[in-house]
Amino acid sequence: MMNPEADTSRLEKAVRTAETALIEFEIAVETFRVEVENFSRLHHQRLGPVYARLDELEAQIAEAVAARSGDAEDLRRAREARALVQPLPGVEQLFNGWLDSEGLSPEAQAMLTEKPVRPPRRVRPSDEARKAFRELVRKAHPDLARDEGERLRREEFIVRVNAAYADGDEALLRELAAEWAAGPPPEPRPLDVAEELYARLEWLARRKEMLSELAAELEGSAIGSMLRMAPDDPDGLLEEIAEGLRAQVAEREAHLRELVG
Repeated sequence: MMNPEADTSRLEKAVRTAETALIEFEIAVETFRVEVENFSRLHHQRLGPVYARLDELEAQIAEAVAARSGDAEDLRRAREARALVQPLPGVEQLFNGWLDSEGLSPEAQAMLTEKPVRPPRRVRPSDEARKAFRELVRKAHPDLARDEGERLRREEFIVRVNAAYADGDEALLRELAAEWAAGPPPEPRPLDVAEELYARLEWLARRKEMLSELAAELEGSAIGSMLRMAPDDPDGLLEEIAEGLRAQVAEREAHLRELVG
């Protein structure tokens, strides 16, 4: 014979166990995320100039070799090496035509969201669109709300109405009118204790899956892979990389001196 109280007690224990495990997992993931981000920033800040120096030395060496040999292949390598150290275009050049006074232009937004750019059909929407717009605003205005929940629903709805009117989209305004006339969706049936506990377990499982994907992404990144090589001393790893780069710079500088005499 089933004991509902015992079943509920087991569910509550399972939920508490899952919550505790998820919190610990989330702490671990966030800790690693912070380390990846900090390592990336420090790597760029401290070692960026060294990498730039290495690129410059490689270009100078390639140019010195090409100047000596005059060989077409050496000249090609020199041009490619020099191209790597050319200054990058500024923000204005990179985003030419993408930025306006309000931020991203509509065309840029469309490229990022994969939504087509459609200019307004006319300055003033049609009489039919204006009529539908006015009727919807009169019916759904947030000031007519009787409580905060209804006010939020009305505000969100009016945002959609305004957007449809701005586009002069009569069909969408008719759809919105039908949606408003149908009223809000019915309130779901309240869950009993067992159902709430099962729902909580399902949410915890989805949350853990999302965190697992994030952890896998972090660990698979270039910086994450580097950090996994020295989990106990990431700062020491950064210094080790810096020492190796400085040694490469010294070696390239000596080689360049030999070439140019």
